[in-house]
Amino acid sequence: MKTRSMSLPVAATAVAFAVIFALSAMAIGGAAAAVVEHTFVVSEMTVRHLCKETLVTVVNGQLPGPVIEVTEGDTVVVHVVNKSPHNITIHCTNCWADGVPMITQCPILPNQNYTYRFDVAEQEGTLWWHSYTSCLRATMHGAIIIRPRHGVSSYPFPKPHKEIPIIVGEWWEMDLDELDRSLVNGYFFDIPKASTINSKLGDLQNCSGVKEDSYVLDVEPGKTAALFSEYYLKIAGHKFTVVGADANYVRPYTTDIIAIAPGETVDALMVADAPPGRYYITAVGNQAPKPDPQLPLYIVRGTVQYSTCHIADDGTQEDPCVGAPVAPEMPDQHDVMLSLYFHGNLTSLNHTRQTQVPQRADESLYITIGLGSICRRGGQSCKRSGNFESIMVATMNNVSFKLPDVNRPVLEAHYYNTSDMDALQELPDRPPKVFNFTDVDLIPWGPKERRVEPTSKAALARRFRYGAVVDIVFQSMSVIKSDSNPMHLHGHDMFLLAQGVGNFDPARDVAKYNLVDPPLRNSVLVPRVGWAAVRFVADNPDSLD
Repeated sequence: MKTRSMSLPVAATAVAFAVIFALSAMAIGGAAAAVVEHTFVVSEMTVRHLCKETLVTVVNGQLPGPVIEVTEGDTVVVHVVNKSPHNITIHCTNCWADGVPMITQCPILPNQNYTYRFDVAEQEGTLWWHSYTSCLRATMHGAIIIRPRHGVSSYPFPKPHKEIPIIVGEWWEMDLDELDRSLVNGYFFDIPKASTINSKLGDLQNCSGVKEDSYVLDVEPGKTAALFSEYYLKIAGHKFTVVGADANYVRPYTTDIIAIAPGETVDALMVADAPPGRYYITAVGNQAPKPDPQLPLYIVRGTVQYSTCHIADDGTQEDPCVGAPVAPEMPDQHDVMLSLYFHGNLTSLNHTRQTQVPQRADESLYITIGLGSICRRGGQSCKRSGNFESIMVATMNNVSFKLPDVNRPVLEAHYYNTSDMDALQELPDRPPKVFNFTDVDLIPWGPKERRVEPTSKAALARRFRYGAVVDIVFQSMSVIKSDSNPMHLHGHDMFLLAQGVGNFDPARDVAKYNLVDPPLRNSVLVPRVGWAAVRFVADNPDSLD
C-alpha cells in the first residue's frame, strides 16, 4: 500500500494547550504575497459541560477560535470588535503583533474596535494567537498556520495531504475573571475541571451517567497528517515524525509521543498506515511528583477513525469498528524526564532560511524563576510562610513583576522618551542570594523558604544594545513548589543551547552547549528542578515581554 503523510501542528498555552492535527489538502501556490483579512468579534456565550452552564468569552462564537491560514510573506489584517464586557488584546506569536496591554498597546475597551496589521516574515509552520488579558486565553485562542512562500514544493518534507487543527485545552467551570483575581491575590491552587480536545471533554468525563462528547478525527488509509502539539500526546498504533517547532524547521525526529509545554507549538507528520479501525488520541497532563502538592490526573481522549471503517447496525465482532477503540499505553503523569528527553532530541534543520547560531555572547544573565511571598500591605515587615499577611507571587531573581503605573503603554512612553519610563527598574543580572535552588526540602512552606526573602515587586525591564548577542540561563527553583516553567520571549526567536537537571554550573554545563544545530524556539521549557540555556540576538527594537 502506498503511504502518504499528514501534517499535525500543535500549540500550547499557559492556560490552554493548543494542538493542531494537520491532515493536509493544501496546495496554495507560491505567487505574490496576499492580504489575509479576518474580523474577530469578541463576545460571551454559554457552554454546557458536566451538567453545568458556564459563561465564556470567545471569538466569532467559536471554541476554539478561528484558524488564521497564511503563506509566508503575506500581510495579515485582523479587525477586533469587542462586544464583551472585558478589556481585550490579542497576542499573535511570535514576531509581529505583540498585544500586551500597557506594554505595547492600550487594551481594547468594551464596545470599541481595533485593527492589527502585520507582515508574516521568515517563519513557516504553526504558531497561535490568544487573548492577553486576564485568564481569557483559556477560551480565546486559535492556530496560525504559515505555509512556505514558494508553495508545497518548498517543504523540506513530503507534502502532507490534509490539515486539521486540534486544540488540547483545559475546561474551567469557575469565572476566569475570578481566577485572575485569585492569582493576583497570591492564591495559586485553583485547578481546571477537565482537559479537552477541540473543546470536547471526551468519554472519560460524565455527568449523571451521560458521557461527554469526544472529538473524532477521520483519516484516509495511507495518507499523512500534520500535527500542531506540558501534555504528553499519543495516538495508538501510530508514530509521528516531528518536523517543526515554533514555526522553525527541525531535523526530522520519529517518536510515538509528543511532549508539549505551555506556549510551544510542534509540527509533526503522521502516516495513517495502521489497519483500518478506530484508535484513541490521548493526552495526559505531566505533573511534578511528591513532595509537590498533588493534582488530579488530567487526561482526555478523542478518536482517530479510518474512512474505510463503517459501523453497520448488524456489525460483528470481526468488524474493526465494533467495540472500543485501541488505546495507547501512556506514560506516568509524574514522568518529568520524558519531556526533557523529547525536547533534547530536537535540533535545527540546515534549511535555506535557518538562522545560524552566534558562537559568542556579548551579555549573560542568570535568572532564577520560582515563587516567593510579599507583604500584603507593602513593606517587608509581616508574617510569612503562608500567613494571611503575605501573598504568594511568581518571581525572577526574587523580584515579582507588576505593571508600571503609567498613563500610556511603555512602548509609546519609550518612543516619546517621557517620564513614564522612570517607573521601570532594571532586571538584575543575578539572583540576590546563591543557595541550592533545587533543594526539594524548600517545597514545604517553612523556615527554609525564608532564605529567599525578602521578595519585592517592581516594574522590571531589561535594556540591550541593538544587535547584542544575549545568553540567559533560566534556573528553576524548588521554593514552595518545583514545577517546570515555560519561558516565552516576545518579538524574538531564541536558540535552545542546552537543558539539564539540578543547579546550573558554568564550569561543567557550558561545555554541553549545542553551538552547531540548536533548535530555534520562541518558547522554552525550563525543567522541574533544572535549567535551560538560551541565546538570542537583540535585533527587534521594541518594548516586549
